Amino acid sequence: MTSTIQLYNTLTREKEALRTEQPDRVTLYVCGPTVYNYAHIGNARPAVVFDILARVLRHEFKEVVYARNFTDVDDKINAAAIAAGSPIADITSRFIDAYHEDMAALEIATPDLEPRVTDHIPDIIELIKRLVDRGHAYVEQAHVLFHVPSYPAYGQLSGRQPNDMMAGARVEVAPYKRSALDFVLWKPSTPEMPGWSSPWGRGRPGWHVECSAMIGRHLGHTIDIHGGGQDLIFPHHENEIAQGTCANGTLYCRTWVHNSFVTVDGQKMSKSLGNVLLVRDLLAQAPGEAIRFALLSTHYRRPMDWNTQRLHAAVQTLVRFYSSLSKVSSLAVPVDVAPDDRVLESLKDDLGITEALARLHVLRSELDQAVTDEMRALAKARLINSAGLLGILQQEPHAALAALRPPVTAVEQFLGHRQHLESLLEARNKARNNRDFAKADALRNELLAAGFSIEDSPEGSKLRPTARSVI
Repeated sequence: MTSTIQLYNTLTREKEALRTEQPDRVTLYVCGPTVYNYAHIGNARPAVVFDILARVLRHEFKEVVYARNFTDVDDKINAAAIAAGSPIADITSRFIDAYHEDMAALEIATPDLEPRVTDHIPDIIELIKRLVDRGHAYVEQAHVLFHVPSYPAYGQLSGRQPNDMMAGARVEVAPYKRSALDFVLWKPSTPEMPGWSSPWGRGRPGWHVECSAMIGRHLGHTIDIHGGGQDLIFPHHENEIAQGTCANGTLYCRTWVHNSFVTVDGQKMSKSLGNVLLVRDLLAQAPGEAIRFALLSTHYRRPMDWNTQRLHAAVQTLVRFYSSLSKVSSLAVPVDVAPDDRVLESLKDDLGITEALARLHVLRSELDQAVTDEMRALAKARLINSAGLLGILQQEPHAALAALRPPVTAVEQFLGHRQHLESLLEARNKARNNRDFAKADALRNELLAAGFSIEDSPEGSKLRPTARSVI
């Protein structure tokens, strides 16, 4: 069946109508986290993006089966367990619980299925057997490897040629590989590592084969939509296609959807830079709905730079929405009010969240301008139901406003104001040094409006309060 929903398909490199195997049913699989640490803002972005996609799909289809997995066996998990001196199951259970808590705080609905790799070892072994029997995999030194040259279409998803695939890829070089691009399906485990019995000895699965096996178990050999972060296109999703296609002789997935990266203040997140932002740390700065809203401020296929200004803007925008809703909190809304057509159409057009948010602002204005209780109740219902497709504005307004506008002490207010003024002075001096005098003058005028003049001297620049100063 062809749907009215349009999605950018990474495989075809164009936006196209969503095609499903059954007219009233759609299957969606998204690669979830490897559970050895807390979720960071980069993990949160695909969770939010595909939560919205699932909401739109549920509005359009009678049945949606949405699966997002947990990778609970991995060398990083092994290392975390050794470092903590804890059993591996304790590590994975702890961080699965933490992930659920963090995602719930971001108003992310729980998928229909959350398969764990360790519950699907028999399915993985069976899939590997089929690949070996069909001549697409081979056994060497207790390893089972997929033979990439056996699948001529390899590279179609990423658009890479075989000679280009080695650069920057997670490719393990080993003497027992027939081809350098061959990847591990099963590998041996030492006694202290987790392992399971198999026809090839005690061992554990390779990363790529896990998702293919879980998809086959729960969603069938061909799925409608497969999602994940852009970093998974190669080699993970490329390898999934090869495995699933060769093991079953059928199309693996119709539509591939990938969200782009998250940077922090213009830099890639990394432990070495100390800029990995955990969701639970951000929750100490703002409510989860504000973090979610901030993640919506850039289209999912565009890189998003996270910064405090983005989060602050999200808080202020939500305050405006909830302030309007608080004025009509006593009004009961009519039942069965459909979401606004323009919001829905924007989201059906490759998750056009920016356009949908712009339309929500119009709906808020219509609510503010309504002149009768009947008009206000209808406008309120339309705004709330439309925003529900984005997973926002579903809270009681007064409680939401209390969370968005926590009380500020006089000392905090003073320090915050002073820090802001000093940042303006620093920016003015930088502009002046760069001979951008127009920008320097504009920043000086902003400081004057706040009640401060600038005193320049050989020792540096200082702020001097004027009669209009507030501190």
